Formats: sequence, structure tokens, C-alpha cells
Amino acid sequence: MQVKIQPSLRMGTILLLFLFTSEEACAEFLIKSVELIIQPRNEVQRDARVAHSGKYKCTVESGKQKKKSSAKDLTVKGLLAPVLTVDKLRLTEGDDVTAVCTAEGETGFLTFFFRDGPEELYQQATDSHKVEQKLTLDKGTVNMFCYYSINLGITAERSSNSNVISVDIEELGIKPDITVMPSTNITEGDNITFSCSMNMTHKRNSEHRIIFSHGHTMLSSNMIHGNYTTLAKANDSGEYECISILGVVHKSSSLIITVKEIFSIPFLAIHPTEVFEGENFTITCQISSLTSRIQKKDIKYSIFRDETFVINDNRYSGTAGKATNGKYVCKAEANRITKESSMLMLAAKVLVSKPAITVDGPVIVDKPFWIRCHSENGSLPIIYSLKRNNLILNWINVSRFQEKARFLALISTPSDISSYLCEAENNGQVSIKMSERLHVTVIVPVGKPLLTVLPVPENIEEGNDVTLICGITKGSPPISFRFYGSNHTAIHTTTVQSNSSSFVLSTVKRKNSGNYYCEAFNTAGMSSRSDIVKVEVSLAMWKKALIAVFCMLLVALLVLFIVMRYKAKRVEVNNKESVWSERPPDVADQDSLQSPNEVDVEYTEVVHPQPVDPIQIPLRKGTETVYSELQTSQGAPENISHQSLLEYAELNHDLPEPVD
Repeated sequence: MQVKIQPSLRMGTILLLFLFTSEEACAEFLIKSVELIIQPRNEVQRDARVAHSGKYKCTVESGKQKKKSSAKDLTVKGLLAPVLTVDKLRLTEGDDVTAVCTAEGETGFLTFFFRDGPEELYQQATDSHKVEQKLTLDKGTVNMFCYYSINLGITAERSSNSNVISVDIEELGIKPDITVMPSTNITEGDNITFSCSMNMTHKRNSEHRIIFSHGHTMLSSNMIHGNYTTLAKANDSGEYECISILGVVHKSSSLIITVKEIFSIPFLAIHPTEVFEGENFTITCQISSLTSRIQKKDIKYSIFRDETFVINDNRYSGTAGKATNGKYVCKAEANRITKESSMLMLAAKVLVSKPAITVDGPVIVDKPFWIRCHSENGSLPIIYSLKRNNLILNWINVSRFQEKARFLALISTPSDISSYLCEAENNGQVSIKMSERLHVTVIVPVGKPLLTVLPVPENIEEGNDVTLICGITKGSPPISFRFYGSNHTAIHTTTVQSNSSSFVLSTVKRKNSGNYYCEAFNTAGMSSRSDIVKVEVSLAMWKKALIAVFCMLLVALLVLFIVMRYKAKRVEVNNKESVWSERPPDVADQDSLQSPNEVDVEYTEVVHPQPVDPIQIPLRKGTETVYSELQTSQGAPENISHQSLLEYAELNHDLPEPVD
């Protein structure tokens, strides 16, 4: 079953209907939709207010159910015209009128405006539907009306104008009359009298007063019961004004006065315009014009220095110095008129003092540096010149205190520094002052260093102490020397006051071999490197001797081994033959008889092991020696077909004793 529910909300003539439908089941219902309906239509103009404009939507809640409608715009057009009322229609100038502007029934944040035609009288923003304000009006008739506006976010809507109310203001008769005697055109020295008068038909109270002024200067604060008299001067020319004040009402009258000079303002001059201490100067005071009323002889002059009287004359002479320095003025007086000249400052210029010559920063041979010239005393401008042996190299004109006289210079030897001088002058040739010669410390860059190795690199053995000496031919101390070993590793750095330095490598080893070099540098900021010296550390003498002995021993052992091997092989061959061999005696005898002349004998030593039964024959320590003797007969008879050969062999080794 569907149920439609339509609650409503009325705003003036606007009826907001909230319509929603639901499904009813078992005493519960389900909200299906919610719709907002605005009647009579979305745009109305009668009792609805512009403040009601905006977006509207509604929400329906039932238990845990909640449903919102879509938003709809409502626009209300047309603001009601406001109503203006005042508490009085006629008033006297200076009085207040209370004005009320009402927009009945309007709501929202409103801004009210009070106007007199195009002229705005007052403005106020409020959340009320009316504004009440006291206004002060200052002219004959005011046609007053009001209106208001309402802010609608990005736009604002303005109402139509209210009714117009005319308010008449009666002017106060307090405007003063100003008069001057004897006339508006006068001459200096004349007496002039001003008066401010007023024909008032009615008086308010004692607050009324009249102010008398000349330009922006007030001469009198109340001129109601008196006049203003003064001695006319040239600077009195201009506008004079009488101002009548009563409450907030001001009325004024003015006139122009012209005062003619009886004589011109004196003019002060100093000759010469620039004067140095010790030089003569003259101060004169003169006027350029005067009227026929007086003559030049009627003018009295006075000269003052720092407001102190100096002389009653229009001329003053003196010698420039600290005593005559100051602010000078001249006064001229005639016919009760005193005029003062403009102030003139006399400051005797100071001759330049002897300049000092200095340098900025270090002076390094063959590198540019700055020379500074400065005099403690001396009036600007000062011309400074840099000289070298009386030859001008450059000059500069210093005309401001913050300026410095600096010159760029260069020297090739330390002795060149004393050839520079500085000259200063500020008043021609008579003021020239010369400085002393420049004397500063000159830094000579280091020359190429020479690295010396002791002992000579070819004679260095392990265990020696090696001395590295790094020396330079030129360079200003202090000088820093840095020694480098193999792999370009710094091994020692020192700073000395001499041109050389040394470093000792104690008890060198083979690993100390390598390329060595050194560097030298000083405050000149430039370093120089020596050539590389190659160092070879050889073996110590005792190591060499030990190696030689070892080699000789090795060779001897090798030879001995070869000999023993040879003998062993020889004995082994002989053991295979008969140990004892002898030729027949008859043959030997025959040979002996037939050849008694000469016998050849050969001995051969064969060393070899002899196998012996260790059980049957006890051994003796020793070597086995075999001697063979070959005996040959030369020149035997031809019938003998063989040689007589005797062979003897002796075995020299442990043999058993013969058995008896």
C-alpha cells in the first residue's frame, strides 16, 4: 500500500510543501522518495522578502530511515521603498537634524544611504530594518532622501529611493570683514594695521572667536576686541585672513598685501672663493637695489662669524686659518629695517701633508701588486702621482673621502722596490710633497730545487743511512721543503730559514729503493719540484760474501759429487776383473834383461766399494785403493814378440790378517 504525506511551511505568501511517498507493511513503512514543492511558483514579488532567496531542500527521517530531496532555487525580487523622516524642517547653520530611514519588514544585512542629490551625507550597514542618525547641514536648502541595499552573496540588490524631504538652513551672520591701514600696497618700514570686524544680528555664546593668520602662520588667536599692527617687511607680502569660528561653523574673509623692498637683501662674497691656510682673503657685503626713500650712505653694515660680531663694515680682510674659519653672515640696516644675507661658510683649505707610501698585501717578484699613497692632512681634491726614479708612471685625482689612491706595480728584483716614490699636491706646484722611498719586504719565489743523495745512489747498501738534501738557488725564507719517496708519497716536510734542508733515511732496506724528489715553496704561494733521483739499495757486503761462500760451497759439493760418482763407477768395473794379475817371470826376466834402458810406469787410483762378507772378514774404516803399475821395455829385440808386463795391484782396505 502506498502512502503520500505532504507537510508544509509558510513564509509570507510562500508555501513550501514537502511531499514524500512510502510503502506501508506490518505497521512499518519504507520511504520511497522526497520532493520539495514551492507554491505559488518559484518566483514571487509580494510579501516575501529578498532575504528569503536561496536554495531549499528537505529531509525526511523515520527511525533509522533518512531521505533528502533535491535542492531548489527560490528567488524573491523587488525591495520595498524605504521611508525617510526628520525631526525638524528648519534649522540654523550649525544645528543638527535627526533623520530616520526605515525599510519596514525587510530582513537580512542592509546598508542604508542618506543623500542630498548626488552628495552623500551618511552611510551605515546594519542587520536592522531602520537607521537613525544626527546630521549637520551647512547650506541653505537640503533635499534629503535615503535608500538601502542588500547583499545576496556575489550580487547586491538596491531599493528604490525614499520620499524627499526639504530642510531649510538659516545662515549665521558671523562672516568677518577685514581691513588694512594705510593700504594694501606699502613700503618696508611702514606701520601696517589689520582689523577684523563682524555685524552680528544675534550672538550665540562666548565660544565665538576670530583668528587672524598670514598664510599658514597664525598671528592672533582672537581679533574680536582688537587690531593687529606690525612693521612692514618685504617678506610680509601675501594673503591675510580673518576666520570667524562659532561651534562647527567657520566663516572667513581675506585680502592680499604687497610690501615693496626699501633695499635688497645683502649679498655676501669671499675672494678668492677657495683659500688655503696662510693665504689672504676678503669678505664683502653689498646690496643690489634700494628705493628713493634712502641713500647708500644710510645703510649700516655688520659682519658676523658664527653669530659673533666681527666688524661694522661691508668689507673684512684676514689671513686664512683655523681662527678665521666659520659661518659668516652680513646684516644691513636702514629705516628700522634690518636684513640679513645668506650664510657663507669659510673653511680654509689645508695644504696636503707628506704622503705615506705603502703596499696592499705581499710583494712578490714578477707578480703585480698594489701601491697605496695617502696623506693624513690635506683638503680635497688631492692629486697623487706614482714615480719610479723620478719618472711619473701614473696619477689619480682623489676628490671624495672614500676614494683611495692605488697604483698597480711590478718588480723583477727585490732591489727594484726602493725605486718607487709617491707625490701629492692640492694647490699647484707650491703644495707638492714627496714621500720616502718604498721599503717593504719583498718575497722571492723559490727556484727549482736540487735533490742530492748521500752516499751516491750507486753505492747505497742495506743498513746504510741515506741523507736526502734539497736545496734551492733563490727564495725568501721561511722556506718549506717536502720530500717524496716512491709512489709520490710525502715522507717528510719541514720549514726552515735557510735555502736547504735535509732528511735522513736510517738503516735503509731494499724496499726503500725507488724514485725520490723534493718540493720547495714559500709565502709566494708557488711551489717548485726537483728532478727525480733513482735510488737502488743493494745487498750488504756480508750478505754478498755469504752468498759467494754458499755458491762456492755448492760448486765444491757438486764437483765432489761428480768425482765420487766417477770413482764409484771405476771401482765397480775393476771388481769384475782379477784382483791380482802378474806376467810369467821368465818373460819378465827376459824383458828385464833385454831392455835395461828405460821403464815406463803408470799409476791409476780407482776408488770403489769392495763387497766383502761381513761375517768372515772384519771391516776397517777407509777407502779402497787399487794401484796398477805398468812396466814397459822400450827397444827390445825383434825376436821377442811380447812385452814384459808387470802388473801390481794393491787393495787398500780392511783385509783379514794372514793365517800362520
